[in-house]
Amino acid sequence: MSIQPHPYIPYGLQSISEADIAAVVQVMRSPFLTQGPAVPAFEQAVAAKVGAVYGVATNSATSALHIACLALGLGPGDRLWTSPITFVASANCGRYCGATVDFVDIDPATALMSVMALEQKLQQAERNGTLPKVVIPVHLAGSSCDMAAIGALAKRYGFAVLEDASHAIGGRYRGEPVGNCCHSAITVFSFHPVKIITTGEGGLATTNDSVLAQGMVELRSHGITKDSERFEQPAHGPWVYEQQQLGFNYRMTDIQAALGLSQLQRLNEIVAERNRQLQRYRVLLVDLQVQLLDVPVDVLSSVHLAVIRLQQVTAEQHRNVFEDMRAAGIGVQLHYSPVHLQPYYRKFGFGEGQFPESEAYANNAISLPIYPGLQAEDQERIAKSFNTLLAK
Repeated sequence: MSIQPHPYIPYGLQSISEADIAAVVQVMRSPFLTQGPAVPAFEQAVAAKVGAVYGVATNSATSALHIACLALGLGPGDRLWTSPITFVASANCGRYCGATVDFVDIDPATALMSVMALEQKLQQAERNGTLPKVVIPVHLAGSSCDMAAIGALAKRYGFAVLEDASHAIGGRYRGEPVGNCCHSAITVFSFHPVKIITTGEGGLATTNDSVLAQGMVELRSHGITKDSERFEQPAHGPWVYEQQQLGFNYRMTDIQAALGLSQLQRLNEIVAERNRQLQRYRVLLVDLQVQLLDVPVDVLSSVHLAVIRLQQVTAEQHRNVFEDMRAAGIGVQLHYSPVHLQPYYRKFGFGEGQFPESEAYANNAISLPIYPGLQAEDQERIAKSFNTLLAK
């Protein structure tokens, strides 16, 4: 009689309910699969949920970051700063606009952008005449950066703040929802399947600025406006539209928006479950030589990721633990390898030693599985596997 191996545990997994399926089917049976009523309904619902005035939905968070940068006027000769510990899209959006990209090191306890490192870099940049036009703090793992402090620096040094909250819908900062743009110009969310809620693929930008919102609406749809009051040429009929700038096809479909609207109804429940799972990890791992990332005291994390840092390990030992966990059927991951060490960014002169906290993080961080539906016994198995491997 053969022994069945344990089932594979992925690091993340979408949660799809029967209500979600019904919502999508309803749109599939409607006259509008795209450019119908579901997208504006989703935009309004997300904006209301996070306390912002406007929402602009797109086909990905990367698209939303791109048009947000363009709406903020980022272009050749400008500078964008972000964290090295993020997905490459947080930096690439600046390159899409022709801007120079640079990075700000992290706080090792939270892996969020260090306010101290940002302030020191701004002081040096002011002396050198190289201040950024846009700074993108990344709410890694679902925890908000210190937005009040970053917003105060933005006012002092004259840059725009674009929050990359791809991990953080449903989170809160100082009691207020992430995405209300109290300390930023624009916030961007992701709805990839492993994120907090999903639209399959998709993103959304929130803002309180009507000009920024209108700019992003037009940029996501080829740079076209159908508002006759804004036409630059006489309209010769009701069919007329004008392309007034170079835009993109970054629209979200009604099928995706319907799924997002349904998922949004469970947002608070999903965030609460993820926080319970994170707390269970804290208990299970308390006696091991690992440290979960800190969640700042004034933050409610949406807990997109459960990131641990191995203590007193070499880079080789980190890799061995990682590979052994995967061999045991546990889908650990690294979020993220430092962006400045990617081959593309090395071409701009970046290399080892420039952002030491980010590089140290990449040598001992591991993302554990966490998602709605992950069972307590699965977490116990994960902790037991870690205990066995670390004992080696």
